[in-house]
Amino acid sequence: MGYARTSTASQELQSQLDALHEAGCDPVFSEKISTRVKVRPEFVKVLEFAQTIKKAVPHQRVILTVHEMKRLGRGAAELLTIAETLRTDDIELELLTGPLQGVYDPSGHGAALFAFFAGMAESEREYIREKSLEGQVSARERGRHGGRPKVVDDDMAAYARSLRANGIPVPQIASKLVITSGKNKGEHPSVATVYRVLAEGEEIEPTS
Repeated sequence: MGYARTSTASQELQSQLDALHEAGCDPVFSEKISTRVKVRPEFVKVLEFAQTIKKAVPHQRVILTVHEMKRLGRGAAELLTIAETLRTDDIELELLTGPLQGVYDPSGHGAALFAFFAGMAESEREYIREKSLEGQVSARERGRHGGRPKVVDDDMAAYARSLRANGIPVPQIASKLVITSGKNKGEHPSVATVYRVLAEGEEIEPTS
């Protein structure tokens, strides 16, 4: 099955659809929606469709095809979440164009691509941590000190947003997060805390 996406209504979608049909995709799911939107309905549908087929016929080869990698998600953390879903359900990923063009089996020769996604996500998390530390140092140099430690740090917040973008319910997201410091270290944040973090992310993200 295929998935096509453009970020805005003004962008052209037909070339992706033509390429997916030429590649033999059936059915094809498409939408005009920004990856900044937390839940992309048609992407959720194509994943559910692939999962349904795989569960019904476990030995059937199921391939999710997109025109290029950026149609899947906007950040490394989100790509890693999608890749992990495909790996867990043994769904292959096909990229029609770009430097990573090809079909990738998450449990076979294509495992390297999924490891690449994981490496990208780790690099992104490290960058977030570095920027956070730089901000703290800068604030101290200006004589300002932060308040009490946050229950959910930037790394956890980015992961929570990527899970939500793939339609994971907030209670499940809370159960996947583990507090890394403070008196609640080792515990899961509350559902209310996760809702607040997701809301804060929506406020700071650009809308265009």
